[in-house]
Amino acid sequence: MLVGVPKEIKNHEYRVGLTPESASELIAHGHQVVVETKAGEGIGADNGAYEAIGATIAQTAAEIFAAADMIVKVKEPQEIERKMLRQGQVLFTYLHLAPDVPQTNDLLASGATCIAYETVTDNFGGLPLLKPMSQVAGRMSIQAGAGALEKAHGGRGVLLGGVPGVQPGKVVILGGGVVGFNAAQMAVGLQADVTILDRNPMVLERLDHHFEASARVLYSNKASLAQSIAEADLVIGAVLIPGAAAPKLVTRDMLSTMKKGAVLADVAIDQGGCFETSHATTHADPTYVVDDIVHYCVANMPGGVARTSTYALNNATLPHVVNLANKGWQVALRDDAHLANGLNVTHGKLTCAPVAEAQGLTSISIKDALELSN
Repeated sequence: MLVGVPKEIKNHEYRVGLTPESASELIAHGHQVVVETKAGEGIGADNGAYEAIGATIAQTAAEIFAAADMIVKVKEPQEIERKMLRQGQVLFTYLHLAPDVPQTNDLLASGATCIAYETVTDNFGGLPLLKPMSQVAGRMSIQAGAGALEKAHGGRGVLLGGVPGVQPGKVVILGGGVVGFNAAQMAVGLQADVTILDRNPMVLERLDHHFEASARVLYSNKASLAQSIAEADLVIGAVLIPGAAAPKLVTRDMLSTMKKGAVLADVAIDQGGCFETSHATTHADPTYVVDDIVHYCVANMPGGVARTSTYALNNATLPHVVNLANKGWQVALRDDAHLANGLNVTHGKLTCAPVAEAQGLTSISIKDALELSN
């Protein structure tokens, strides 16, 4: 199979779909890899690093989309990239379709088979290809929030860890999953006053056992949410419903109860965000203010630490990339029900029910989609 790796073009996105080491693994399995020139520079991998392991360098993304049997990316294809997808081609990347109607329409029209990292599952009920980026984003959210709290950046002028004789900042984390847990680890490490809200009793028990007295764990209901938001200096939105649009937990009316200059960091922005006033921002212009509350809503946070993120992501994605290349997507998905859960679009049909529900569309089952390819 010819596997193509275009350079990411989303604003300040420096990650790359395959590291040279991952490309080498595919080549060892007898496949060809073509990489767009300078695609790996953001992680310190120049063209020579790819050529040294036997990959071919293409000068344009158009060359890659025209030739490759499978495209391996990091972020969802941008409009110009979606126009280059073709019938029968496989796209393996993050998609986050639920809040993105234009992307859904373009992918359906392309005829390509689109497999989303974020809906691939595992034997433990987890999302193994989303997990490494959730870990990165959770940890970065505290760094980003701490910076946004500085007065020069529009914040309250609060140091999260405080100093002797001065109270620490109050961090409220909505959701105790992978993002929330990693955010809590960082906030606790900074000696902030940390509260985590979740609705799953098992998650609450696990968090309480892990953090003990260093973080407060609360069941999330309207009362506890409202009180926590009103007291917070920094709120981390870390709620995920796999494949679906994020629930809007913090309404605009609630902003009036918050401290002037407090910060909302919405890690769920890829899925539409969990604050009513959220809209996606970029690393170039990461924050905006609504009703005196600073919003940080960068849609590709892990791109800011591209080397760490790319290697962490490749550790999780490479086995699936190899299987897709070795077997072809139909056999690979039939052999692995967890990888099959990543199928979002094929043959002009939507196969992810949460996306269909979010957009008022119809979907077919993955089983029916695989039968279409017979």
